[in-house]
Order: sequence, then structure tokens, then C-alpha cells
Amino acid sequence: MWKTKNIDLSAGTIDYLDTGGTKPVLVLVHGLLMDETLWTDVVAELAPEYRCVVPVLPLGAHRHAMSHGADLSLPGVARLLAEFVDRLGLTDVTLVGNDTGGAVVQLLMAEPAASVARAVLVSCEAFDNLPPGLTGRALVLTGKLPPRLFGLFMRQLRLKPMRRLPFVFGWLTRRGDAVTAGWVTPVIGDVAVARDATRTLRSIASNRKLLLDNATRLPGFDRPVLVVWAKNDRVMPPEHGERLAELLPDARLTVVDDTDALIPLDQPTALAGHIREFVAERAAH
Repeated sequence: MWKTKNIDLSAGTIDYLDTGGTKPVLVLVHGLLMDETLWTDVVAELAPEYRCVVPVLPLGAHRHAMSHGADLSLPGVARLLAEFVDRLGLTDVTLVGNDTGGAVVQLLMAEPAASVARAVLVSCEAFDNLPPGLTGRALVLTGKLPPRLFGLFMRQLRLKPMRRLPFVFGWLTRRGDAVTAGWVTPVIGDVAVARDATRTLRSIASNRKLLLDNATRLPGFDRPVLVVWAKNDRVMPPEHGERLAELLPDARLTVVDDTDALIPLDQPTALAGHIREFVAERAAH
């Protein structure tokens, strides 16, 4: 199995998984209260053909607290991701984002770097769905707690019945509970990480039109885009996948059945197949 590395960026130290090599590069982006393990099964499918790079962004399940002055709003996290790609010297990159990771990718698509060649948006926040659904609204409400109390509150998620509630991970994944169990460890064990998480959640609460405003700039992204959506998603409205595919000038929509929003956990083989086909086809043009 590939080892996790770390890199010092302007906001602090972040971990990342890198399968290495000179193959075409996929940068896979996780969501709130998630880490690189969201993508473990997808990476296992794609690593023989692609260099898979998975940063652990400061979105609440990161292992290293950020500096006190770090901008941990979603635009700030997007800029940190851009810095990460630049520092690693990655080129011809396919950005792949699920859940809030897809929101971060959309923010980068509004001002794309030359290194970004294409994008894959996988059941993610878009338009006015910020915070997303019942799950997102509940999480943002907990962000009003002081960091220490937020960490104590999150201790409840060590119990499976609590994690499976609809307003926690219950409507996000059908098969990935074992993975989600590990995501709460940093925030309950380090008050500084809990502080980071509450800063991000409060920034979301204060700018709920962020993605709606950003959508007006997405038509300027003229590079290929694959939109992959869960057919009966209860957190990320399926019509948002359709709208994104219509809004972007070079995009197509693929719908995946028998999955909730976290398609990398519920249907990793199907998702990897769609990414493989898309990148191979569009890289040939």
C-alpha cells in the first residue's frame, strides 16, 4: 500500500497520498469531515494507469492543525489546493471532487490554472445547496459550538447508531460506515483541529450564496468535465447534476444507481470506470 507523505504549505502542514510515477495525474478531493480514505477503493482501481494524488485538506478530518491566521473558508481551501498542485509541479491534472470536494473544485474551475486540464464533479454541493441538505445544515449548526465543545459533541459519532442518522452520514453512504468511523478521530482528539473545523463551518454559514455566485463564472471553464451523480441522491439534488452539465460548455452527465452521495464508498468500481473512460477519451483529443 502507498505511504502517506506530508508537505508544508502557507496554511500549515498537510498529509497526502501519492501513488507516484509519470502517468496522467488525478488529484482527488474529499469533503467536510473526511480524509483520503474516501478515495481508497477508487485509487486501488486507477493506480495502475494513473498517478493518483489525494491531499488531506483542512476540512475537519485532517491530522495537523493549521496556523491561526490560515484562511479556512472554502475559497481559502481552494487556494490551498491550487498551491498544493503547484508545489508538487503537477501538470495535465484531472481534478476529481466529491461532496464538498466538488465545491472546492468548482471554485478552482472559476479561475483555472494552466495545470488543470479537465474536471470530474461527483455528487457535490452546487448552486444554492450550501450547506447541503439536512446533513449539511445540521453540521453547520454544530459549528457554532466552541471548538472544545464541538470536539466533545463529535465523540457521539464513535457510535454506529449515531453515525447512521440521516443528518450525519446516514444519507451520505450505504456501505461505507467502517470508513466514516475513522473520520471523526482527529476532531475529537485535537482541540486545534476542532478549532479549524468550526472556522470552516462558520465561514460556510456566513456565505451561503458562495456557489450560486460562483456558478455564473463556470461557463468560462472550457475544458472537459464529467459530472457523475447518484441517481436518487437525498443530499445533493440530482437536478443539480443536470444543471451543471448544461451550464458547462464541454460537459456530460453520468448517473450511478444503488449509491448515495459518497459514490467513492458505495460504487468505487463503477466510478473508477467512468473516470478511466472519460480521461482516456478526452486526453486523446
